[in-house]
Amino acid sequence: MINSSKDNPIGIFDSGIGGTSIWKEINSLLPNEDTFYLSDSINAPYGQKTKEEILNLSIKNTEYLIQKKCKIIVVACNTATTNAIKYLRKNYNIPFIGIEPAIKPASLHTKTNTIGILATKGTLNSELFEKTSSTISNNIHIIEQIGEGLVELIEAGQIESEEIKFLLNKHLQPMIDQKIDYLVLGCTHYPYLIKSIKEIVGESIKIIDSGEAVAKQTKNILAQQGLLKLKSLGLPFSIFYTNKDKKVLEKLLKDSSPTSIKKIDF
Repeated sequence: MINSSKDNPIGIFDSGIGGTSIWKEINSLLPNEDTFYLSDSINAPYGQKTKEEILNLSIKNTEYLIQKKCKIIVVACNTATTNAIKYLRKNYNIPFIGIEPAIKPASLHTKTNTIGILATKGTLNSELFEKTSSTISNNIHIIEQIGEGLVELIEAGQIESEEIKFLLNKHLQPMIDQKIDYLVLGCTHYPYLIKSIKEIVGESIKIIDSGEAVAKQTKNILAQQGLLKLKSLGLPFSIFYTNKDKKVLEKLLKDSSPTSIKKIDF
């Protein structure tokens, strides 16, 4: 462990702003914890990069958060998790929480034996996702769909734009036609699109994302390591760092009252 104490912050990083969906779950479950969030928006989306590029960016993000004395690091990015977390856990003496598409619970509850997953190319093509998929029963049909263009629009703040609704319809309709009853969101950006997704898929298709499960796992690991902060002497803080325009982050977090959002050269 890297000289961690209960009072050290939780570190979270993502290829951009999408991981704030994970931060919100962690902040809700662990209200006494301080958090640092690193948004590498200038390099988003990771899903179109090579495995080597994703690994190098993940190392860079990790070392930035270690310099901030974080006691645990949440890799709030499916693509970074599936391509880099094995290396990070092996080479850094700090707990890591990763994110995988929740295809297991979807496969256990499906009635049509057909589930859909909307994710980035980097996640769907990763070794870890292939390994996870191989554990699913052969009776379950998994329809994979790359969410091409979605992350870029979310990063630009175009969450409710006509363009994003057009792309969602294009990506989701083939899954609807094949009678999926569960849709797994395999990118932390995508929970911000749930409203628009529901308008397309209706009430009969259940939507699953990983946010709540990740928050619970973060709490469990902190407790196991003796690092859970049960009380806070002052008001807990959350600091968000971004290497791009702050405006989209400010809009997403307007109801969350973060301590500050800082633009950094990174």
